[in-house]
Amino acid sequence: MFEHKHDPMLTRAAFIRRMLLHGLIACVIVAVALTIGVLGYRGLGGLAWVDAILDASMILGGMGPVSTLHTAGAKLFASGYALFSGLIFIAVAGLLFAPIFHRVIHHFHMDEGGEGDRES
Repeated sequence: MFEHKHDPMLTRAAFIRRMLLHGLIACVIVAVALTIGVLGYRGLGGLAWVDAILDASMILGGMGPVSTLHTAGAKLFASGYALFSGLIFIAVAGLLFAPIFHRVIHHFHMDEGGEGDRES
């Protein structure tokens, strides 16, 4: 997916397209994770749709729960969803920062005058 260190640096337009693609993929991942949370809070927690969206959004955003859950199943779901949300946060952050980090590292590894990888 990324260019090799011997390849030329992407143009600014191509880099922006790459960032937009990564942003789109991140949005899809967040939407799927939010849907899982909403359905879980709705089905297992018995929350209204708006409350389920609120709780799922707050957990996914790292803020914490809002509603009190009363059943063991709902509490177990909330625990698992909180752990899942933490992993989603890390994955999405990595997905969004990967092109930037790659571009910076690629810049420092580019051959200058073709002498970069020759052993003396």
